[in-house]
Amino acid sequence: MSQQTKWSQFSVLIIVFFFWGFVAASNDILIPVFKEKLHLSQVQSQMVSFAFYVAYTVGSIIYFFVSKATGGDILNRIGFKNGISLGLIISALGTLLFYPAAQTASFTLMITGLFIVGLGFSLQQTAANPLAIVMGDPKTGQQRLSMAGGINNFGTTIGPLLVSFAIFGTVAVGATGVASIESVKTPYLVLGALFVVAAIIFKFSSVPNKIDLEKVADEEAEDATRVLHRKSVLNYPQLVLGMIAIFVYVGVEVSTASNLPAFLEQHLQISTDKIAPFISLYWASLMIGRWASSVGAFDVSKGAKQILKFLMPYVAFGVFLLVNTIASHDVTPFYYYPFVIVAMIIGDIMSKGNPARLLLIYSGMAIVALCIGIFADGMVSAYAFISVGLFCSTLWPCIFTLSIAGLGKHTNEGASRLIMMIMGGGFISILQGFVSDHFTGIQWSYIVGILCFMYLAFYAIRAKSILKAQGIDYDHLESKGGH
Repeated sequence: MSQQTKWSQFSVLIIVFFFWGFVAASNDILIPVFKEKLHLSQVQSQMVSFAFYVAYTVGSIIYFFVSKATGGDILNRIGFKNGISLGLIISALGTLLFYPAAQTASFTLMITGLFIVGLGFSLQQTAANPLAIVMGDPKTGQQRLSMAGGINNFGTTIGPLLVSFAIFGTVAVGATGVASIESVKTPYLVLGALFVVAAIIFKFSSVPNKIDLEKVADEEAEDATRVLHRKSVLNYPQLVLGMIAIFVYVGVEVSTASNLPAFLEQHLQISTDKIAPFISLYWASLMIGRWASSVGAFDVSKGAKQILKFLMPYVAFGVFLLVNTIASHDVTPFYYYPFVIVAMIIGDIMSKGNPARLLLIYSGMAIVALCIGIFADGMVSAYAFISVGLFCSTLWPCIFTLSIAGLGKHTNEGASRLIMMIMGGGFISILQGFVSDHFTGIQWSYIVGILCFMYLAFYAIRAKSILKAQGIDYDHLESKGGH
C-alpha cells in the first residue's frame, strides 16, 4: 500500500509557500513608490528585486559554508521544522528595518530589510521543498510540490492587492492615491508579526523535524542496492544537471514576463496603464497549471481526479478574473484564454504524474508557444507568450523532484544548491534584454526562451535515464498505483 499524503502536516507547511509568493509579488508595488518618492533612476529602483532575489543565492552559500565549518548539514542538526521556524524569525527581523527606513526615508535600509527577508526565505525553501516531496507517496511528491506552488501563486495574486490597499487605500493598479514612504512600514510590520506567529505554529506543529534521508532514498528506488552513496553531492549527475535546469527555468519564467511589457507596447500599442492585467494573467497562468497538476496528490477516486483535472484550472482562471475585476481592469481581452488552457490540461493528463514526462511535454509545448509568439502577431502572439506561464507552472516541482531523487543524506545540501540557482531569474532576463537591444528586437528576442526550454527537454530525457540506472523509475512507481 502506497503511503498517503500527510495532510495535517502538509496544510501547515504550505503557509511558508504563501508567504514567498506574497512578498515576491508585493515588491512590484514597492518599486514605483520608492522610485517616485526617493527620486531613483530605473536601475536604482530595480535594486528592490535584485536585493530580494540575490538573497536566495547568498543564503544558500552561507548554508553551505556553515554546514562545512560545523562538520555537518545544518538541517540535519537543528531539524527541518526548527529550520523553517528559524527562517521565519530571520525574515521577521528583516521587516523590522522597514520602520527606521520609513522614518528616515532610507532606501539602503529598505533594501537591506528586503535582503534579510530573502535570507530567511532561502533557509525556509531549503527545508520546505524536500519536506513537501517526502510527505507521502514518492509518486505524488511532484504533485504535492505543485499544490504548494499553487498556494504560492495565490500569494502572488492577492499580495499586490493587499499591499496596494495598505499603501494607497485602493487596490487599483496605477492608482493616484496619496502614498508616502511612511505608509510602506505598516504592511511590512504586520507581515513581520505574521512571520513570528507562523514560526510559533511551526514550532509546535506535527511537521516532522527529522527525516531519515537514507531510508527515503531507498524507498524511492525499485532496487535499493542500486542507490548511490557518494561522498560529495556534486557526484550525483541528476543534481548537477538539475542545478543548470533550475537556473534556466527560473530565468525563462522571469524573463518571459519582464520582457512582455515592451512587446505589448511595441507590437500591440497597449499603453503602460493597460499592461497590468496581461502581466497578471501570465503569473495567474502558473497558478492555473499548478492547481491542475496538484490534483494527483488528492486522496480521491480516479474518476474524481479526472473531473478535478478539468475543473481546477478554470477555478484558478476565475480567481484571476475576480481579482482583476476588483482592481477595475478590463478583462474582456482574455475571454478566449480558456481555450488555450485546454492544451495544458491535455499535456498534464498525458504525463500520468511522471515528473520527467511532464517536464518533457511542457518544455515542448512552451517551445511551440514561443515559436507562435515570434512568427504570429497581434493578440495571437500575446496569448502565445502569456501561455508560457502555463507550461512553466509545474517545471519547478518537476526539476526539484528529479534533482534530489536518490540523494539520501545529501538531500538538504542538494536542495540548498538548487535554491542557489534562483539567480538565473536575473541573468536570463538581462540576456534577453541584451539580445533585444543589440540583435533581434523584442519579438525575436524570445529565441532565448526557446534555447532554455530546449535544455529543459534535454534534462527531462537525461534525468530519467540517470535515475533509472540508480533504480529510481517513476513509470514503475506510477504503475504501482496508490493514492
